[in-house]
Order: sequence, then C-alpha cells, then structure tokens
Amino acid sequence: MDDIPRVSRATISTALREAGVGSGDVVLAHSSLSSFGWVDGGADALIDALLDAVVRDGTIMVPTHTWATINPDNPVFDARETPSCIGTVTNVLRSRPQARRSLHPTHSCAGIGPEAERLFAGHETDLTPCGPHSPYARLMESGGKIAFLGTGISCNTTLHALEEFACVPYLFGSFHDLYSIGHDGRKIHVPSIRHSNGVRRRFGELAPVMEEHGIIRRATCGNALIEVVDARGMKALFAPLVARDRFYLLAQETVQRTREWYQARPEKHRR
Repeated sequence: MDDIPRVSRATISTALREAGVGSGDVVLAHSSLSSFGWVDGGADALIDALLDAVVRDGTIMVPTHTWATINPDNPVFDARETPSCIGTVTNVLRSRPQARRSLHPTHSCAGIGPEAERLFAGHETDLTPCGPHSPYARLMESGGKIAFLGTGISCNTTLHALEEFACVPYLFGSFHDLYSIGHDGRKIHVPSIRHSNGVRRRFGELAPVMEEHGIIRRATCGNALIEVVDARGMKALFAPLVARDRFYLLAQETVQRTREWYQARPEKHRR
C-alpha cells in the first residue's frame, strides 16, 4: 500500500485548475476514482473538488447512464431511484439533495449548479440519447468543458452528439417504448431509438488532433491523468470533419466493413 499515492480534495481541485477548469465553468466530468490511488473522502471528495474548481457560479454534471438496465423488459426509468451503470462517482453525485437529473431513460445526466436545470430541460423530448435537447449538445453550444479524470478520452459521450448531428449511418439500433419518472413523481412516455452496440470508435486516438488545435489541457494528480477539453472547440474542430466523412470517428479496423455494409444497403434505406 505504500506505493499507492494519497490525494485529497484540495490536490484534485488544484490539478483541475491547472488543467483549465475555473470559476463559473460548466463541466461534464467522466471519472475513475480508483485511477487516482487513494482518495481521502472517496467519491464525495472528488465531487467537492469539482465544485471547488468551478466555485459557486459554476455547474458540474456527470453522465448517469442506465442503458445497461432500462430496456423493453424493464422500461421505467426513475430519476430519483434508478442507479447509474457507469461508476461510483455518478451515483454519489445523483444522490445529493441539491442534484438534478435529466429525464432521458438511458442517457441521463445529473448535475449541481445554476445551469443544471437549463442544460437538462427537455432531454426526454429527444427521440435519441444525444439529440439537440441533450446536455451533451447544449454543453458544446454553451462553451462548457469536458473533464476526463483518469478515464482517458475514449469515453467521450459528447462525440455521440456530433454523430447524431451528422446523421452517421451506423449509430442507431432498435426502437423502444420507454418511460421516465421525474423528480415530481410524474410518469411520462419516452419513445427512444437506442444507439447500436459493437461499433468501435477512435475517440481515444483524437488527443493529438485536439492538442494541435489547442482545445485540450492536462494535469496529473496521484496516478490519474486529468484531461480537460473545450467542448465548443471540439464541435468546431470535428463537426466539419464528420460532415465530410460520416465514418471519420470509427476505429480503423471498423471503417472498411462498416462502409461495405452501408454501400450494400438498398438505396432507399441509406441516409
């Protein structure tokens, strides 16, 4: 245990500021608590460090996805109760009394701060997980930041919003009738087209392009690499590239067979 670094709320907050998170920022955080080493105070300390970095005027949010459990056999998502399937930090944050959560049944976010309500409003009205009313799309429009805390950038959900904007042909799978229960206990019908599984992306390989265009900054804390991406800059950089080549974000070994699949489809089924 002696070789495991020990980090605190203060050291995490300092590293976040070094990586470009500051007062008033809106930050979507992807996190791996174990990547830091030993965090004094656990998930709560990491959440508090994010709040310290953005100060009182800022807003933090985390993905609280439920795609692993919400499906036709279990079609009801409850924003108050349904656990996130993507990690401890996401579940601790969504359970805080001051946290709000968007109502999309498979790709919700939870957040704390003055911008949370605006970012989350209407997410459940999108037929798709990362549509124009999603926090992911709004983050890029409003100039927010995406913080990857020991996860690497391959888990960049916001890039799925760019795929949706570009109508990439490989993204969508089955249609499901799902339901959401809001914080007020009201149940609503949320028809939803799910993202397809098994199509590998190259999100993790895009860091050099981001560095070249100055939209990513880094710092280290314990064993964790903290990477912070300018969301608006990311959209400005990659949206034209994906518009020109709708297979741009796919992993190299996936591109050719996906193109061949698309070309083999009847013309009337191509988008």
